Amino acid sequence: MTDKISEDLAHIRSMMERSSRFVSLSGLSGIGAGATGVVGAYFAHRIIEKSGGTVNGYYNHQTVFDLVVLALITLIVALFFGSFFTIRKSKKLGLPVWTSTTKKTMIQLSIPLLVGGVFCLALIKYELFGLIAGTTLIFYGLALLNAEKYVFSDIKYLGLLEIILGCIALFWIGKGLLFWTIGFGFLHIIYGIILYRKYK
Repeated sequence: MTDKISEDLAHIRSMMERSSRFVSLSGLSGIGAGATGVVGAYFAHRIIEKSGGTVNGYYNHQTVFDLVVLALITLIVALFFGSFFTIRKSKKLGLPVWTSTTKKTMIQLSIPLLVGGVFCLALIKYELFGLIAGTTLIFYGLALLNAEKYVFSDIKYLGLLEIILGCIALFWIGKGLLFWTIGFGFLHIIYGIILYRKYK
């Protein structure tokens, strides 16, 4: 009887863990977001090249505006991939999309991202453009670490790599686009492939 109860409790625990972890970006979501990041970085390079490049991390105001617009478009497309594949995965598993765990994950992700966004606006205001790439990577990494307890634990490694990359970028002014491409592009693709093969 005791063994039966223990087995039932283990099954319930497994079901609860499964329902809470599906909200993590699926492998395909990571690959899609990473590919979007690489494409976005390519167009950013074109914009910078067209403007005549950068001197010590400084751009003219039109270039900054164009890059901000491009970043927003890239973010929207990446979020679309994340939502599409996550919803598809949840339907396949027969799990609801919007749960209390989903809400907690969004809150944990949003706090560092919003604070980082405000900080980046201050950097733009004071024309400290060379620090933006590193700052975005660091706050994004912190957001991933903050949400790690509600999603697959593998995401903490991605978060740590983003933070390390961001810290390096802070001391390599003028190479922000390179670090963005690595952090938001290739690291996401690698993470997505690992996640897909591990949890498909």
